[in-house]
Amino acid sequence: MRTVFDRKLIEKYDRPGPRYTSYPPATEFTEQVGAEEYRERLLRSNDRKTPLSLYFHIPFCESGCYYCGCNIIISHRKGIEKPYIERVYKEMDMVSSLLDKERRVEQLHWGGGTPNYLEPEEIKEFMEEIRSRFVFSEDAEVSIEIDPRYATDEQLKTIREVGFNRVSMGLQDLDEKVQRAINRIQPYELMERSMKKLRELGFHSINLDLIYGLPYQTKESFEKTVDKVIELDPDRIAVYSFAYVPWVKPIQKHINPETLPSPEEKLAILEMVIERFQDAGYVYIGMDHFAKPEDELAVAQREGKLWRNFQGYTTRKGVELIGFGATSIGMLYDSYFQNYKTLREYNVAIDEDRLPVFRGYILNEDDFIRREVIMDIMCNLGVSFSRIEETFGINFESYFENELEELKELEKDGLIKVKDRRIDILPVGRLLIRNIAMVFDIHLRSKKELRFSRTI
Repeated sequence: MRTVFDRKLIEKYDRPGPRYTSYPPATEFTEQVGAEEYRERLLRSNDRKTPLSLYFHIPFCESGCYYCGCNIIISHRKGIEKPYIERVYKEMDMVSSLLDKERRVEQLHWGGGTPNYLEPEEIKEFMEEIRSRFVFSEDAEVSIEIDPRYATDEQLKTIREVGFNRVSMGLQDLDEKVQRAINRIQPYELMERSMKKLRELGFHSINLDLIYGLPYQTKESFEKTVDKVIELDPDRIAVYSFAYVPWVKPIQKHINPETLPSPEEKLAILEMVIERFQDAGYVYIGMDHFAKPEDELAVAQREGKLWRNFQGYTTRKGVELIGFGATSIGMLYDSYFQNYKTLREYNVAIDEDRLPVFRGYILNEDDFIRREVIMDIMCNLGVSFSRIEETFGINFESYFENELEELKELEKDGLIKVKDRRIDILPVGRLLIRNIAMVFDIHLRSKKELRFSRTI
């Protein structure tokens, strides 16, 4: 199903809203839910015998990109990562001691920061430490984020040898003027060489990240980048909207706001991106993501089995996510937990033999029901009333009487179709799935101000 770009509707519905990597979103987390609750919920999770997904946050970068919104530490001086990694090992000891050793790891992801900040020997040791505490499924999805500017052949070879089978690389924009403005010089030849090396090493899946809305970008300049990306032939592509929030991320103060594209130009860029990648054969999964038709994401969406977690779209619904390292978020079936964001607070907790969790959220029965509906909208582009009823023992029309009434305007605008006890997202509505999902978000109803990025 090809996504349709309707500028008038986008302008009508564009407003702040959650990205729904979880429901409820992280804005609902509270410091009233902390380390002791995390310990109890981890122990209880063993009764479900669900498989695991592990996330490790490696916050170090050799240089700062001015658009960055991540939790990072910039240093050219190697060695500062060692005490941090040792503490992550200690956190693994604490967490793994609470988990049933029979539970298999189906997903592993290293994010950052720049995971390839680590030297080859450190990468080997880190993976050995993980595998000494957890048992992996034979078909585990093992992924890592890489900055190609600092990736050596030896690093890439090591990453493959220790078991990584998926790679995500930041490309952002290939225009030299844009690259200078964001402090990230990364020529096409470097990307071409990196892609070739990764293919030679046998990686199953390669994702490239792009950002639109950066300084000096125009529709014409970014189209050249898009064409080059199509030549590189990645399996997946993520195209993120740049959020200029220097009051939240001070590094963005290096960017002159007068150099940013206008809202109209930014919309034109987005329309071009969607058209060009769809013309090249990629499936628009939704929420910034494109994938080849044979990719697992596209297949899972066609089969109605796609899901979202704090890493974005995933084909492994039902796994429970355990986060390690500063700022990491864990997602158990019935609860969410986040580690301290600053290195200082994280270090203190570990040194005091405490789980480094500082906030979380416990889902109630209504949250479970609404999460299932919202994730079906966000991931699988439709909701079956009967499936929700069978899962939760409710009458859909009665439970969501107000929401179904509110959906009538979206149906009139052609975003959705409500028929045969189903809600289906139409081609015009695919770009506005966040708005559709927001109808079912009861937590938004009490919010006077929405502290989220805009839906487009």
